[in-house]
Amino acid sequence: MCGLNLGFIVIMIGLVAETEIGESMRFELESGKTKCIAEDIKANAMTVGKYSIVSPSEGQPLPDSHKLVVRVSSSKGNNYHLGDQVDSGTFGFLATESGDYTTCFWANKHKPPVKMTIDFDWKSGVAAKDWSKIAKKGQIETMEIELKKLYDTVAAIHEEMFYLREREEEMQELNKETNSKMATFSFFSLLLCLSVAGLQIWHLKSFFERKKLL
Repeated sequence: MCGLNLGFIVIMIGLVAETEIGESMRFELESGKTKCIAEDIKANAMTVGKYSIVSPSEGQPLPDSHKLVVRVSSSKGNNYHLGDQVDSGTFGFLATESGDYTTCFWANKHKPPVKMTIDFDWKSGVAAKDWSKIAKKGQIETMEIELKKLYDTVAAIHEEMFYLREREEEMQELNKETNSKMATFSFFSLLLCLSVAGLQIWHLKSFFERKKLL
């Protein structure tokens, strides 16, 4: 039984670690174009990100054409970061609402068009903590750091389970409302069909009576 519980915890830790690490990528963006990346973050979760344009010539400074406008916003339109005409930057904040947070990159127009390569790293939850700084500050042993990581991961699992339960309750409530509306719609549809059928019968009866066929 203990082995099963341990296996379940390991699996859950793996799932949370996978969902909490976030995005780490490299992509290309053409001048005058836009690229947006979304991340589902729950309320009260810490999130950090950093981005930079990769120099087309290694060891050389970036050309003047390689500039970006970067904005991080929530699904409700609240802005959390704005970088204007930058080639690199960082952001970090505590999410105040659950939902999709979007990072959009706008590249300046340039003739002829140029392509920029961008490195972007976005982390949230447990992965957003800088454990090396914590260890250095508190002179914590390696095992203690691992235990703290494990504790935070389990806490994240606990919060994630409550979050998923809330989402499930919202979906159940939405299903109930949808079923109720569909039942009402079906009833009125049936009533309308019966009314139309009754009117057709009455019209045919009146027609035959006028023609003295009945």
